[in-house]
Formats: sequence, C-alpha cells, structure tokens
Amino acid sequence: MALWMSLGGFALLDTLSPTIIGVTIYLILADRNNRIVRLGAYLLTVVILYFLLGVMLMFGFDYIVGAFASFFQSQFFRWVLFIIGVGLFIGSYYVPAKKNALPTPQTQGLLSMVLVGIMTFFMEAGTAFPYFAAIGLVATMDISLLYRLLIIAAYNLIMIAPALLLFAGYSFMGKYMHTALVKLRDKLSTSTHSTLSWMMCIVGVIIVLYAIDGLTITIP
Repeated sequence: MALWMSLGGFALLDTLSPTIIGVTIYLILADRNNRIVRLGAYLLTVVILYFLLGVMLMFGFDYIVGAFASFFQSQFFRWVLFIIGVGLFIGSYYVPAKKNALPTPQTQGLLSMVLVGIMTFFMEAGTAFPYFAAIGLVATMDISLLYRLLIIAAYNLIMIAPALLLFAGYSFMGKYMHTALVKLRDKLSTSTHSTLSWMMCIVGVIIVLYAIDGLTITIP
C-alpha cells in the first residue's frame, strides 16, 4: 500500500510542471482555429518522450536491481535512501531563483509543436525528480512487464491531466477564464524555481518516509 501511495504522490507532483502548463495556456490563448490539433501534437510529443524515457530507465533499474538484489534489501541501502531524501529536503531551500522563458512555437505548423514538445522534454527531464523516483518504484514491483508499461503510460497521462483540464475548462468558460489564464501564463514565464523547490522538498520527504519504513534503528 505504501508503495502505491508513494507512486500516486509522485504522479500528482508531476502534474505541477510549469512548462507544460505554461505552453498549454499559451496555445489556448494564441490560437482559436487549430487549438485542438496543435495542443494535441504538443502533449503527445511530451508524453511519448517521457514514456520512452521511463521505459529505458525501468529496464536500467531492472538490470541493476537484478544484479544487486541483496544490496537493495540491505539496511545500508535504506540509510543511503534516507540520506538522499534528507539532502533533497534541505537542498530545496537553496534552489537559486532564475528566469525561465517558456518555449513557444515559431510557426503555425505541427512540426513546430513537435519541436516545442521536444524542447519541453529536455528542459524538464533533467530535474524530473518525481518521475525518476516513480520509475525506481515501478522497477521494484513484482508484476509483469505489461502492467509496468501500463503504469508508466498512466503516470504520463496523469502528468498532462492539468493541461487537458485547462483546455476543457477554456472551451466551455473561455470568457470567464481568459484574464486569469493571462496572469498565470505571465507568472509561469518569469520564474519556476519555486516549483522545483517544492518538488525537491516533497520528493525528499516521501523518500525519507519510504526509507524509514524498512530501517532497523538500534538504540544502545
């Protein structure tokens, strides 16, 4: 149960991607005629790239776990996880502030949207702490490959759920949401360090709790 709760927590954290939400808002506000097609091309590109990354990471974790199974069940490894979690938690308070220009399409074509999706992937994949942790958990599950792939696919669909909800909401209540979306877009395009900080903090806490669950602490 704790494993599934941790996985769900990581998936919810990844819904806070400022770049995906920011680009989605940009497309919603900028294009009325081809909004569905262009947004669909963008989100599909992001999902496919993250899915492929997840599959590669999972097979890598599988090999490592299989080769060092006893190590990953040891108290030493639990302590390593605990230290990493504490490190992420403390480090979250020292994330430097930085400006972050959202990637935007240069033309109206679908190729431009695919390129923006690729840019989003490379901008965020390196700091996708929840995703890395989630794939590590999936690799430890005693389930078939098919179920693992389905979990990774579901995880990525959850990740883009806010973008889909924003699109659906704007489609039905555009005139009521327009001003709020403009303000949110401007805010997301100026700074994203606070989002990264929160992600590091929460991922650190989850890892610490997961590590403590299997630690044996001897009090002299």
